[in-house]
Amino acid sequence: MSGLTTRGGADLGPFDRIIVATGQRPDLDMTRELRLDLDPWLECPKALGPAIDPNLHSCGSVPPHGYRQLAHPEPGYFAVGVKSYGRAPTFLMATGYEQVRSVAAYLAGDLKAADDVQLVLPETGVCTTNFGARSETDSATATADACCADDEKAKAEGATGCGCTTSSKSEPEKAMAKRSACCG
Repeated sequence: MSGLTTRGGADLGPFDRIIVATGQRPDLDMTRELRLDLDPWLECPKALGPAIDPNLHSCGSVPPHGYRQLAHPEPGYFAVGVKSYGRAPTFLMATGYEQVRSVAAYLAGDLKAADDVQLVLPETGVCTTNFGARSETDSATATADACCADDEKAKAEGATGCGCTTSSKSEPEKAMAKRSACCG
């Protein structure tokens, strides 16, 4: 297989098979008897739909959201994680962790914690679609085995990587890096 990159032609492979994972559709059978308020196109909670519409947002530009955006008319019912995104392909695990934290706080009666939705998405490059905007210098130094922008930069400077688990990071930073990085 061959194709074009910002650096010119590239040959890929050899491959025994290619598995295409395009799109998803939520299985709503188990919720058929519940009162749901779903976005008609994405099949996610209606309040969440405009915030995750893949025609308007990438996974890195989705605003923080919690139990309020995930709620349905059915009391106590919330879909969290990838199920909350319906057909939207832009879900990140860090988003799901914050959703679960917010919903759990709400169910425990701690509205202050439930409303304090804080989502800091890592700049991993997985949400980037404008590859043509990279400079020639960036393209020349890009490493295929980098797990994030910091890892790529560190490797370009001759280091072994970004050090997602180095002792200079706090425990929460290490946990977040490990959850959000492909190499952690």
